[in-house]
Amino acid sequence: MLKFDVLIIGSGLAGMTLALHLAESRKVGLITKRDLLEGSSTYAQGGIAAVLDTEDSVEEHIRDTLIAGAGLCNEEATRFIVEHSKEAIDWLIALGVPFTKDETHRTGYHLTREGGHSHRRIIHAADATGAAVTSTLGQKIKAHPNITELEEHIAIDLITSRKLGLPGNRAYGVYALDKQADQVVTIAAKHTILASGGAGKVYLYTTNPDTATGDGIAMGWRAGCRVGNMEFMQFHPTCLYHPHSKSFLITEAVRGEGGILKLPDGTRFMPEHDPRAELAPRDVVARAIDFEMKKHGLDCVYLDISYKPAHFIREHFPNIYAHCLELGIDITQQPIPVVPAVHFTCGGLVTDLTGHTDVDALYAVGEVACTGLHGANRLASNSLLECLVIGKAAAEDILAAPEIKLPKIPDWDDSQVTDPDEEVVISHNWDELRRAMWDYVGIVRTNKRLMRAQNRIRLLSEEINEYYRHFHVSNDLIELRNLVQTSELIVRSALLRKESRGLHYSRDYPEKLELAQETILTPEAPAQADGA
Repeated sequence: MLKFDVLIIGSGLAGMTLALHLAESRKVGLITKRDLLEGSSTYAQGGIAAVLDTEDSVEEHIRDTLIAGAGLCNEEATRFIVEHSKEAIDWLIALGVPFTKDETHRTGYHLTREGGHSHRRIIHAADATGAAVTSTLGQKIKAHPNITELEEHIAIDLITSRKLGLPGNRAYGVYALDKQADQVVTIAAKHTILASGGAGKVYLYTTNPDTATGDGIAMGWRAGCRVGNMEFMQFHPTCLYHPHSKSFLITEAVRGEGGILKLPDGTRFMPEHDPRAELAPRDVVARAIDFEMKKHGLDCVYLDISYKPAHFIREHFPNIYAHCLELGIDITQQPIPVVPAVHFTCGGLVTDLTGHTDVDALYAVGEVACTGLHGANRLASNSLLECLVIGKAAAEDILAAPEIKLPKIPDWDDSQVTDPDEEVVISHNWDELRRAMWDYVGIVRTNKRLMRAQNRIRLLSEEINEYYRHFHVSNDLIELRNLVQTSELIVRSALLRKESRGLHYSRDYPEKLELAQETILTPEAPAQADGA
């Protein structure tokens, strides 16, 4: 058995932030499914929204966030996060994150603008901000003696007092699969943090890495946490459409710097859909592209910034330029083929402003959580900011918590299971689930489609849970179990919303209700840990 003061599940910006804030005085364990830098944070291109310029203000950033969130943002959470934005950026700069500089600007840094923002307030490192931030923090983590990295480990389920037959409902760590040893290990901790990211892989097309399988949301739900606003899955309007490039995102900043969306014949279409045109929020742009593709029977539309000087494009978007060029697309000379793809999970485990969930000593930070910041539609580049601010707040809360003793925790028992002999069952169900979610729970929804998805998910869930009970766990089986659970929560939440708001657009309920209400689901009772 491994023991830590704090166990962090996930190595994106939320997990890294917590680890570095805690490690001076706590023994920290950091679980990651692959290597330390594999996750959505690393792939974030655009940047971090923060109030850094004297011409900008906290009130204007809050207002932009509330407008994008379509009436569902929690104003207290939004204010708390935005008010701490400069402090968060200053911390990253002090750690050595190489943000793009602009000596002519009064801040000393180049600030870009993205859809939904009224000011240039996105600080960035060219078009690879996530990689710059996570690599800088990753070096600090690898060098810290109080942080133990457990790479190639995947959490199976939380260990809670209820599962141990103790009073209350408190988290005491996790059971996790050591993938290289193919053994389940017991990891005990006085405080446990879910920083495992979102659930983009429930859909067929996503900008998310393969690790985004809703693990933290599913584990938290099974342990007794409420989930909120799971129907709001954000589709990024512009994912590169190319047979040899999977899930490559074309950052919102391309449109922020003047990129124009066009049909194959060169016709610009966004002004017909919204007066803000290409700078409208993501939900508006994604629906407009979806509409035009269906209307004209298109496989994709085109994003054109080629009218800008070539040196400007190469300087501001070096990674996009290089990647597209490898595929034979010179973005200084021709438009980029793009399609919408699932990008961000706006809902998640319900938390307060210190990351607390409904389970004692269990925190959720980052995309896995629902603080109320994102409402019905996340404003561009607010997500990394949330990781930084709530990550620090959660760390401070943990440091101030009273000392506790760990109870006796039994090891994982898999003596009654066997090795699976039909791996094809997992791959088939994985594919069927993601296609059903894409076809029936996409950008535009109907009750009929949602009911079809719910029926298929119910059948898949029964089959997968039976498989889980009888066979030795594997990475794919664990992820599939979590994907099915998360999909069920998304569909159930979507069926409860009898209106169109933000990212949830229903043909059956095209109008927005006057009263904005969150969708909160409460588990009936925490599941018992199979194998525990």
